[in-house]
Amino acid sequence: MNLSEAQIKKLDIVLAVIAVIIIFFNILNRCSQDKEFILEEVEQEYISINNLISNDMSDMEQTRKLDNYVEKFLKRWEIKGGSLAIMKEGRLVYAKGYGWADEELEKKTEAGNIFRVASLSKLITATAIMKMVEDSLLSLDDKVFGEEGILNEEQFSHYRDKRVQRITVEHLLRHKGGFATYRGDPLFTTREIMIWENLDTVPDMDRVIEYTLSQRLGFNPGASTKYSNAGYLILSKIIEKLSGMGYEEYCQKNILYPSGCYDMHLARNLYQDKYPNEVRYYEPHDATPIASYDKNSSDTLYRRYGGNNIEGLYGAGGWVSSASEFVMFVSHIDGDETIPDILSPESIRKMITCEGGELPIGWSRAGVNSEWKRTGTLAGSSAIVKRQKDGTIWMFVTNTSSWKGNKFPGYIETMVRRGSTGIEFPESQNLLEISQ
Repeated sequence: MNLSEAQIKKLDIVLAVIAVIIIFFNILNRCSQDKEFILEEVEQEYISINNLISNDMSDMEQTRKLDNYVEKFLKRWEIKGGSLAIMKEGRLVYAKGYGWADEELEKKTEAGNIFRVASLSKLITATAIMKMVEDSLLSLDDKVFGEEGILNEEQFSHYRDKRVQRITVEHLLRHKGGFATYRGDPLFTTREIMIWENLDTVPDMDRVIEYTLSQRLGFNPGASTKYSNAGYLILSKIIEKLSGMGYEEYCQKNILYPSGCYDMHLARNLYQDKYPNEVRYYEPHDATPIASYDKNSSDTLYRRYGGNNIEGLYGAGGWVSSASEFVMFVSHIDGDETIPDILSPESIRKMITCEGGELPIGWSRAGVNSEWKRTGTLAGSSAIVKRQKDGTIWMFVTNTSSWKGNKFPGYIETMVRRGSTGIEFPESQNLLEISQ
């Protein structure tokens, strides 16, 4: 069959178009494969150790005494469940859950379960502030309020007490801001604030700060010390303003991810909104429901689920974490060269240095030549993390609060000390290796 010159040209064009289409789909398919590969790489990079560890990895003959101590302790204090993690010489040598993570669903606590860590959250916030200092985003001597302050917005200018203008970032970190609690802790009285201020919606971070500034200070900033959740809420706001990011996002990207912690989040109020591997929380058997944190609700709820506004705690007490990831975080701010720190030696030394009876930065108790620890309690949980003089870091957290309140972490500390005395972990034991 003879084709005309015009037909040949048309055929050449059709073949060329088909070739282009084939090339296009090959490129598209390759890009799709590359994208899947890239996503797989990203997902691999951000897999939490919580998804990889299990209780049986810490079943050792030499820890039987410790296991017995913990189990007896939980039974004695009517604690539903708890978790213990231990780091030694840069190795995660022990991680185990005990008791019930969710008794109603008959789920046992595993090493990777996450818990509300209460005021251990302040250590994350303090670390974030120190990181901002290193990045020249602020100075510890910077004023917080007033025309020259960090939070110089009009909404924060209606303070009742002019001494507020003297408050510095370091005052907030060391609980020396002067805030009083004449009408209760503002982070735990949101319902009352709604009533007193005639609000229709639950006060957010900004509104709680405004309310705090409407009260008189209890002492001159820097002159004394009074534990203040409000101070760490204000630090959370400072982080948001100077970073241009949400508080949670900044801490995750700049503090937690660099420490290998990918499953730490801000807590949620209700059981049905909890994270997939988060425990259920319990209170003492004689606990009674209270009015909801939201005045618009007529419900009476337990403090652990709706009585307190956990979502409003932010950097003062709002984080959830496993014991394993939290000790990993601490190992990156402990000054030990075994694991590279995310802060400079000068910043770490500043955090643990206390003068004239003041509190350390982020920690409950610390010193250059002493042990460091941070405790926390909420309705539904108690926690303690400790760095011992020999460099060992451990954390214990429960999903049940005790009638002993903020004194209960001291009982936990005694139990762990007695139960772990004399235990020698094999040098080959390192649960962190499974995540590498």
